[in-house]
Amino acid sequence: MQGKKALGISQIVVGLQILFVATFITASLIYTVFLSEPENYDLVINNGRVIDPETDLDGPRHIGIRDGSIVAISEQPLESDVIIDARGLIVAPGFIDVHSHSPTVLGQHFNVLDGVTTQLDLEAGSFPVSFYGEHLRAGAAINYGSSVGHFAVRIKVLEGIDQPYIFAGEKTVVIGSPAWMQEATAEQIEEMRLLLHKGLDEGGLGIGVLLDYMTEAVSAAELAMLFEVAAAREVPIYVHVRRGYTGDPAGLIEVIELAKSTKAALFVCHISHNAMGRIGDWLAMIDEANSAGANITTETLSYAAGGTSIGADVFRRRDWQGIFDISYEDVQWVATGEWLTKESWEKYSKEQPAGAVNHHYVKEQWVETALQWPRMMVSTDALPAVDTRIATNPNIAGTFARLLGHYVREQKVLSLTEALAKISLHQAQWMEQAAPLFKRKGRIQLGADADIVIFDATTVAANADYGDPYQPSSGIQHVLVAGQQVVKGGTHREQLYPGKKLLNN
Repeated sequence: MQGKKALGISQIVVGLQILFVATFITASLIYTVFLSEPENYDLVINNGRVIDPETDLDGPRHIGIRDGSIVAISEQPLESDVIIDARGLIVAPGFIDVHSHSPTVLGQHFNVLDGVTTQLDLEAGSFPVSFYGEHLRAGAAINYGSSVGHFAVRIKVLEGIDQPYIFAGEKTVVIGSPAWMQEATAEQIEEMRLLLHKGLDEGGLGIGVLLDYMTEAVSAAELAMLFEVAAAREVPIYVHVRRGYTGDPAGLIEVIELAKSTKAALFVCHISHNAMGRIGDWLAMIDEANSAGANITTETLSYAAGGTSIGADVFRRRDWQGIFDISYEDVQWVATGEWLTKESWEKYSKEQPAGAVNHHYVKEQWVETALQWPRMMVSTDALPAVDTRIATNPNIAGTFARLLGHYVREQKVLSLTEALAKISLHQAQWMEQAAPLFKRKGRIQLGADADIVIFDATTVAANADYGDPYQPSSGIQHVLVAGQQVVKGGTHREQLYPGKKLLNN
């Protein structure tokens, strides 16, 4: 009995050992299989030169995307049912345009072919913000959003008219009506204050102020109110400053002082077009203010001409020839591309005051000086594009490809990484003050939104020009918005609508 009992215990021990080993092998096999299973990516970008300006990443990487976000950045190729081979191409954050006036289907079409994944109107803005993007309600190729438009608030208060955007349905804003020329009373200023707060509550990405278009209408008290609201709500204020003769900095000084006294974050619109030959002086003033604790930034364009309506305040009520140091023959009527004469100028200004003009006064050196400022951003300032039969300016189609082709590759004004920061990262970092969602944009990093542009640095170039604006850029091969490939092989896949309206909440 003892032998049998001992044998039974031995058998039990051996059995337990075998069971343990078998269990370990089984668990190990399951664990090994789990680790060797490829990640379930929606899309993979392999073999590209990945550049992330914030972390200084610049090298070959492979990117995995799931549910609209970047979930893997690997030194080894990744597997997926959908793979983009980016061999020989740059993989960069999608471009963010913070100054566009073309939230339209056609505008987004040419924007996305230029690498834009987010299009914002922060200079003009809208009110109510819920109206902005009326053309995109059936679907948007790229993200879009706006500031609260002071001009629209002012029209509502002074004229009792709803003009929610610079164009709404068939109605275009009439520059020259009382809201653009008449000073507001103290009571009206307070009414505007309440509406601005309402617009920010609705999701506006800051406050947009077309100050130069209503130079004599906006009092010091009203302008101070605008900065006070921006400061109280901790959102940026975007100002087209009052323009003086050939770079007179008085308009800049005015808003710098308000930014310093209120602590509001100030964005000076298209500085090279206002500062002109004194661009270096203007940037030095901003640097000095920032050193003293202010929070001020600015932008430039990559196309040299200015674009606005022939009925703008600077043309209608001031010595525009002296201010810009140009004459009639330096101005193009956008709709036809024709160069104007005194006679045609007077005809158009009388019959079509809302019609757009491109006035050619900006010098190449001014733009180059602006681009070299460390925190400079580049924007389009695109005029509305609704129908290819009606011309616009070329900014809508070629702004970012022109920066990368002309100023980076050809003129070597900037390195590629510096340029990418000026069209993606700087915008995202600045916009974080308006909306936390921008912490996920402008970056190629884990957890970032998969808004990505893939382009050929050796061929990227703008084809759009004055008089021929609807020409897509070259070299932009693929564009992803929220992980969806809206541009494939240089072709816009127009049936995809991953773009979202961006709000501050």
